Amino acid sequence: MTPVLADSVRLTDDGVEILDRRVFPAQRVWVRCGGVEDVAKAIEDMVTQSSGPYFAALWGMVLAAREASSLGPEEARAHLERAGARLIDTRRTNNHLRKAVHAVLSHVDGQAGDALVAAALEGARAGDERYRSRSAALGRHTAELLPDKATVLTHCWADLYLVELVRAAADKELAFICTETRPYLQGARLTAETLAEMGADTTVITDGMGAAVLSSGKVDALVTAADRVTMDGHVINKIGTLGLAVAANAFGVPFHAMVQAPDRLAPTAADVPIEYRDGTEILDRPGIRGLYPAFDITPPRFVTTVVTDRGPFDPLLLADYYREVS
Repeated sequence: MTPVLADSVRLTDDGVEILDRRVFPAQRVWVRCGGVEDVAKAIEDMVTQSSGPYFAALWGMVLAAREASSLGPEEARAHLERAGARLIDTRRTNNHLRKAVHAVLSHVDGQAGDALVAAALEGARAGDERYRSRSAALGRHTAELLPDKATVLTHCWADLYLVELVRAAADKELAFICTETRPYLQGARLTAETLAEMGADTTVITDGMGAAVLSSGKVDALVTAADRVTMDGHVINKIGTLGLAVAANAFGVPFHAMVQAPDRLAPTAADVPIEYRDGTEILDRPGIRGLYPAFDITPPRFVTTVVTDRGPFDPLLLADYYREVS
């Protein structure tokens, strides 16, 4: 079966519909976005998360093409480039938005009117297929690293990377432990729900329990997705990943970080903007401030393997990923 979150953004005749992950799974509410600015706002407001923003950006660019269909070729291209910049700026730590925008823009070259919309749609469909096929490869390579009947600790990890790993490891009888992942509880709501939909053995723990669980000797691997991996092996992911990676290292548990490809535009961690969200999202009381960095950076010494669509790599040897394909 295909879990709900694996298909949570859809293009319609009059807009883009996005499943509201802020209330899922308690409610299944679809937010309609009539234009590209609505899509951008939905991404910023966390209506969609994990892989969702990638697909939202793909179809948002199609809406931008529809908006520009009455313009001449140069004006239309400029409109799409402005729309792409707006979408990329919504969540700058994850580079998937940049890739989604590029997937559409690379198919648009001097068209106008219906031809422009058709070209944008072709690019979006190609980007959708490419992301899904690379995620399937990523899942297979990660499954090969895990022993039969392994217990896997996860953190804020849902959508296609997770789905494809579970599918690839169907005969291994994996069990999963999911951190809550505060403050949005993505692990308790999104990761755990997706695993349960797929029939996996699933346990939820609070974020503060991670080190204790890793020390128990009952966890075979820490496995997370990565929002971005730099060329020098730093893993950028949901806040809390660093603490789990350090604890895993201390207790001899391997940490496998899943990413389709390391980012050639990010040689070091200093090249990745870390998003800070409004502190009121975690605390809103008079006289007390909240601090909310949405992501943290795990140095390569705490990362066992970076798993890509081309297989596993030592985090210090990621340049080999691109040498192999050149």
